[in-house]
Formats: sequence, C-alpha cells, structure tokens
Amino acid sequence: MTRHSLTSPLLSPPLFRPSLRAGAILVLLVTAALALALLLRYGVIQNTPIGLACEAGEKSLTCTVRLAAILLFIWGAFGWATIAVAAIQLWRPNLLVFSIGLVTAALGLVLYNTRLSALAVALLVLSLARAARQGRSAPAAREGPQTTAPANSQSPHSA
Repeated sequence: MTRHSLTSPLLSPPLFRPSLRAGAILVLLVTAALALALLLRYGVIQNTPIGLACEAGEKSLTCTVRLAAILLFIWGAFGWATIAVAAIQLWRPNLLVFSIGLVTAALGLVLYNTRLSALAVALLVLSLARAARQGRSAPAAREGPQTTAPANSQSPHSA
C-alpha cells in the first residue's frame, strides 16, 4: 500500500530524516549524555566512600548532586520526561525535539528508568516514519507580487 499526498497522487511526503551533519552532532550529544550518566551512576551514586560520607551528613556539591539524581530516578523523572519529549516528537517531528529525546533517553536508560526510557526510544524510532514538517511560505510569495498599476506606468508624483 503506497501513501499518496493531496497535491500529487504519485508522490508521498518526505519522511523525517536528520542530515549527516545533524546525525554526527546527535552521536556526539548522545555520547556525552551517556558519559555523564555513567559518571553519575558509577562515580557518584554507587561509589561506596561517597555514599557513606553523604549519609554521615557531609555537605558538599557531590552529595547534593547525588541526592538530586537519586530523587529524580526514584520519581521516574528521567523516564517521564523522555516519554513526554518522544510523544511531542511523534506528533510533530523536529530535529531539536529528537535530539532532546535521545539525550534524555540515554540518561534514563543508565540512571535506572529503563522501562519508560526504552518505550520512549521506541516512540523516537517510530517518529522516523512520520512525514517531515513542511515549511510555511508567506502569502505574498504564494500569490505573486501585488500591483495596482501596470509596471510600465509612471507614478503621479514623478514629473
């Protein structure tokens, strides 16, 4: 079964596809998000000496970041944020929303929100099958130039 557009019955609309340059930037962003998530998980959250120091009452930036990350994954914030972004991406495909979805999915997969983040990744993959967003053209560009007098007539103010 082929998909037909309203303007041309033989052509289907172009699908949402990031360009090669955008794909390279996406790979860098997701790699950085994975590195940050792995650092948080294994370097801060699961690190026994840091955990013992924070539980003993140490007040430091590391303990604050550790507590914030633990509260965020207990509440499922990474997973729910990823689901919300993936739903927006599925509704209106956009490169910026797609990149935010991939970054939050990487954080959620590493930081204990695996089920919701995996579902969001599936929604992001489905968004690649959606039609790309069509740019809007200005009304004047569609209708052509608007003139009130013939182009070769002289203006009444020039004499």
